[in-house]
Amino acid sequence: MTEFQKDVLHGLKSSPKRLSPKYFYNERGSELFEQICTLEEYYPTRTEIKILESSIEEISRHLGPDCLLFEFGSGSSTKTRILLDHLQRLSAYLPIDISGDFLLLTAARLRSSYPTLHISPIISDFSKPLPISDLILPVARHRAGFLPGSTLGNFAPEDACRFLASTADLLGQDGHLLIGLDLVKEVSVLEAAYNDARGVTSEFNLNVLHRIKTELGSDVEIESFSHKAFFNPAESRIEMHLYSRKEQSFEVAGEKIWFQKGESLHTENSYKYTPERFESLANNAGFEVVQMWTDPQKYFGVFLLKTLLNQNLMVA
Repeated sequence: MTEFQKDVLHGLKSSPKRLSPKYFYNERGSELFEQICTLEEYYPTRTEIKILESSIEEISRHLGPDCLLFEFGSGSSTKTRILLDHLQRLSAYLPIDISGDFLLLTAARLRSSYPTLHISPIISDFSKPLPISDLILPVARHRAGFLPGSTLGNFAPEDACRFLASTADLLGQDGHLLIGLDLVKEVSVLEAAYNDARGVTSEFNLNVLHRIKTELGSDVEIESFSHKAFFNPAESRIEMHLYSRKEQSFEVAGEKIWFQKGESLHTENSYKYTPERFESLANNAGFEVVQMWTDPQKYFGVFLLKTLLNQNLMVA
């Protein structure tokens, strides 16, 4: 039984039903997310890019030369090019993503743009411990990580803290983490970003059902589910759901799954932070906030963190 099949069965048999957002990201899902990033309603991508472009000289000074750069959930690496163009004598770039075909294609494009840069893509779920011991890493003065796109917001706060603590261990002493986070703002702005008029986010959400149908041989009717996203103020998060349009059943890996009319399949959370709340989270995970940059409307924040670990960095 594959991990995907195991997780799908567990999630669909849970109450309430739920699936991990990481399963949006096969090749088609990654392509759809890239489309989402260009939508008028979806402000995070263009806002984060503007922040990175305006602050990149400061970021480069903080990170310094001879840095080994990990990127967690690299996608198309559009924002990463801003770093690759400005960081001094970058030792290596290691993009990590669960969507293998998409990652390898992106890495190939980057190699053509940066032929002298050591680029080693890692096909992996970055929320789990990485197989770093199996890799031959170039010698580097220190390590840095890049987590753009408010990806950390997909983690529940306790899981976000565990991920950051694990990342601090990976980066070691004098390690840095550059992280983009969506900030708390007007509910109307938040909800519009996840319910776009063109329906691309809906298609992205429904893609997990397409994966279940094609990869697990399910007879699920995609058209019998509808997308909805809303802000949950008590949890300070956007929630994405797929709602059953009717009472129905379908099979997954030989097991019958039942849905009541109006029943929800919870597919994603996207937590929104205040700077103060995120700083507290980072401190608890072994980081200090070195600097924060934001846009004039304070819609989005880019934070530079530094590890508080008292250990020596192990390099190959």
